[in-house]
Amino acid sequence: MMKRSIRAIALLLVLILLSLSLFSCGDDEGEGGSYSGKVVTLNVYNWGEYISDGSEGTLNVNELFEDYFNKNLAKKYGHGIEVNYTTYANNEEMYQKIKFGAGSYDIIVPSDYMIEMLIGDGLLLPLNYELIPNFENISEQFKGDKATYDPNNVYSVPYTYGMVGIIYNSALVDKSDVKDESWGLLWNSKYKGKLLQFNNPRDAFGTAMYYNNIDINSKDKADWDLALKSLLEQRPYIQAYVNDEIFNKMTTASAVAAPYYAGDFLTMAGKNEDLAFYYPNEGTNYFVDAMCVPKTSKNPELAMEYINFMLTEIPSVANAAYIGYASPNKLVYDSETGVYNEDYGEQMLEYHEDWEDILYGKSPSYMEEKYDYSPIYKSFDPEIQDHVNSLWESLKTENSTELWVHILSGVIVVGVVGFAGYTIYIRKKRSRHYRLRDKSKAAK
Repeated sequence: MMKRSIRAIALLLVLILLSLSLFSCGDDEGEGGSYSGKVVTLNVYNWGEYISDGSEGTLNVNELFEDYFNKNLAKKYGHGIEVNYTTYANNEEMYQKIKFGAGSYDIIVPSDYMIEMLIGDGLLLPLNYELIPNFENISEQFKGDKATYDPNNVYSVPYTYGMVGIIYNSALVDKSDVKDESWGLLWNSKYKGKLLQFNNPRDAFGTAMYYNNIDINSKDKADWDLALKSLLEQRPYIQAYVNDEIFNKMTTASAVAAPYYAGDFLTMAGKNEDLAFYYPNEGTNYFVDAMCVPKTSKNPELAMEYINFMLTEIPSVANAAYIGYASPNKLVYDSETGVYNEDYGEQMLEYHEDWEDILYGKSPSYMEEKYDYSPIYKSFDPEIQDHVNSLWESLKTENSTELWVHILSGVIVVGVVGFAGYTIYIRKKRSRHYRLRDKSKAAK
């Protein structure tokens, strides 16, 4: 995902070797050692591009967990382990699968408001923190009542956090259009067909609501109707509604501006130096994504072992550097002291020279000063949730309908032109036939 310096790679290799020696405290007489040979599959369901997976010289943390477990915990549990890792595009897609049992998952990584919804629906298991002692590595600002979506972290352990901003191509967007650092850039007709929008309802509606100073957690349907009106006004300028597709579109300059997460900007900036970023002055979303265990998990204890491992230094640093989002883990970045892991800092510097300010320079309190309402998404009651889903479907359906109208119109035009041509041809053919007939009669 980003270039790695030789020194960084070498340091990671050293850390891996050290970790294996530290983790391998068990032997044939302890918790590790031999086991029956049986292997259990642990199903991890996460966002796309959201874990260090071994690509481009990075560390594959899932493989490292398998090695750690099989050397240290296999005897304790009586089997080995393998990780089956799959991804989803947005919270709503994941929610549908968990709610309706469309898949068997042991670990998921929802966002704050979705965790609140899953808890309300009784779809998560309480965590056993005796199996997650490394929770102590999480900064205090993400614990207890500060985790408003899950007070006292009964069901979740923070994985990443951050804020939404606007990514734009400084070589293709006029400076005058970004000097006020507003959401308005995404409603600028000058860039018609070159703007992107989120392909999920919560964030897409969020952009319109921040822009119009509407409460993102409003329980008034009229507020959501106003937000839809704003999105409909924006729609003619939108090239595409995207999630992971934004990476290719922005780095290749096929689009010039988009709303997205700060951490992803850092990833993209490493591939296109023309990309720039700002947090809109009207306010924006502050979010936390966290690891949870679904109630339908077949291996809840193994899932908690996985979570505990991900909170250790090496996988935490590898994930934070790969993903690019802010880390709640003090072993990566201590938000209270500003002290960060040296290797992490060197890798982040290869993304962008202002990485620290972009990721850690703002806070929920700062956003609350810019915006009249809480910048943190909350879950909806069923009535509002259904209304938002309906509005989102109408936005996407009208967008699709508009495309079909163009296609149908084109077919009709082609049909009319073809029919007209055929009529002219028949008339000419008949006219020629009549001329030849009259000529023949005259000759006789």
